[in-house]
Amino acid sequence: MTTLIHPTAVIHPRAELHPTVQVGAYAVIGERVKVGPGTVIGHHAVIDGWTEIGARNQIFPGAAIGLEPQDLKYDGAVSLVQIGDDNLIREYVTINRATGAGEATIIGNNNLLMAYVHVGHNCLIEDRVIISNGTALAGHIRIESRATISGVLGIHQFVHVGRLAMVGGMSRISRDVPPYMLVEGNPARVRSLNKVGLQRAGLASADEGRTMQALKKAFRILYRSGLTLNEALEQLDLLTDQEPIQHLRQFLTLSHAPGRRGSIPGKRAKTKQDE
Repeated sequence: MTTLIHPTAVIHPRAELHPTVQVGAYAVIGERVKVGPGTVIGHHAVIDGWTEIGARNQIFPGAAIGLEPQDLKYDGAVSLVQIGDDNLIREYVTINRATGAGEATIIGNNNLLMAYVHVGHNCLIEDRVIISNGTALAGHIRIESRATISGVLGIHQFVHVGRLAMVGGMSRISRDVPPYMLVEGNPARVRSLNKVGLQRAGLASADEGRTMQALKKAFRILYRSGLTLNEALEQLDLLTDQEPIQHLRQFLTLSHAPGRRGSIPGKRAKTKQDE
């Protein structure tokens, strides 16, 4: 029978690993770590702190999960990393635990974090999110389900990225990314609907055609009509009561609430310099 734990791995005797967990050479697993069934931990990975990892995750070589947050306010409080099931966490990904006592950095299910992604303290990544190589997430970021983040970019702290949004590579994301939209540039702008992502999610099928048409109309109202945001939101209320439109409206309303950063705008108007 092949051993599931390499003899050079360093595992604290009080760490809780399901018997089916595999651990590679020279990996280090701390005292308060819990790992669920079928998870594979690659060589030289480090998992420490109050970290809970679910089932069937693949953690590739060199990943560092559950270490202290990169936050000068951190005072040694008991804070968490919670990771769900069926995630792919590639080489040298870093996932820091939260800052405040009892708070958590949370990764949901079926996510792909490519090599060298950094997930800062208190982030929340929902389900089926793809984050490409070399992307850095500052603290308190929320990424909703099925969003796609391209590579080599930074996302400012407290930013929210909406459901099924697409962020283009090497963009600077300093404000919220609306659901269902394709955003790119420096400064970033909403360019179009994320049509490919919506099609892959089934919203281009015959059964969902009404939803796709409504989202196209919502995009034109928000980013091509010249209306103010409040005027555009009023128009969305009249458009349809379908859930995706209601979610888009609620997201934008919360983005522009007091204390929030606001959402990324649409394409800027032409200037004389552009002509």
